[in-house]
Amino acid sequence: MPITLNSPRFGTVEIAEEGVIEFPFGLIGIDSHRFALLGQGEESAFVWLHSLDDPTFALPVMSPWPVFVDYAVEISDGEAERIGLSEDDDTAVYVTVRATDDPNDCSVNLRAPILISGRRGFQVINEAGAAPVRAPLFPQSADSSASTATASSAA
Repeated sequence: MPITLNSPRFGTVEIAEEGVIEFPFGLIGIDSHRFALLGQGEESAFVWLHSLDDPTFALPVMSPWPVFVDYAVEISDGEAERIGLSEDDDTAVYVTVRATDDPNDCSVNLRAPILISGRRGFQVINEAGAAPVRAPLFPQSADSSASTATASSAA
């Protein structure tokens, strides 16, 4: 049976039962446990992890690999067992996006990715060494701004 979501961001949206993602352990700092992924178009790099428990809450997320091609998620065997994932599971990986008015300040959280397998979701702590909490989303624009600032101050 579909769920009707009255979202301030997307309006009235029908969510098919198979589109509901249960987070049995929740998300860090968030009370909701039922979500759906909503996009603004197939070409969009970003989607919204929208709460079905609180229609006013939606979290921007994205697949990390278009920007962070060498990104890896490493979790302990104990964590994998706790959440019930194995290497054979078809698991989608998303990272939360911190968006600001300044593109140079936009970042993603590579340390606490969201794993979705089937209709279950889990936020885990990534044990990979190169997984910062605030990885610049547009690293080349941050580098070019620094270069421009250096060139300007040298002139």
